[in-house]
Amino acid sequence: MAGRTVRVAGLPPDLPPDRVADKLTIHFLRSRNGGGEIADVQVLPGPRACALITFEAPEVARRVLRARSHVLSVGGSRYPLEVTAHEAELSPDEV
Repeated sequence: MAGRTVRVAGLPPDLPPDRVADKLTIHFLRSRNGGGEIADVQVLPGPRACALITFEAPEVARRVLRARSHVLSVGGSRYPLEVTAHEAELSPDEV
């Protein structure tokens, strides 16, 4: 997954995680957003919920990171997303 995963913050707080995952999938599949084929979407709940999106190819993740802005539109509301590279933490067994 190295280089294929991005972290997305700024998610709509009032939507259930499965609906957020669906909306993110649609947004990041679109080529106009720099997106492409997605391998996995995980929504991590909490007071500062975020999502991890893993693309099929690292070049798609790079394009998404280079895009100027990402705004998720849901039910007439617009949510500016903060997209950053995700650096997986290694467990002591992997070091």
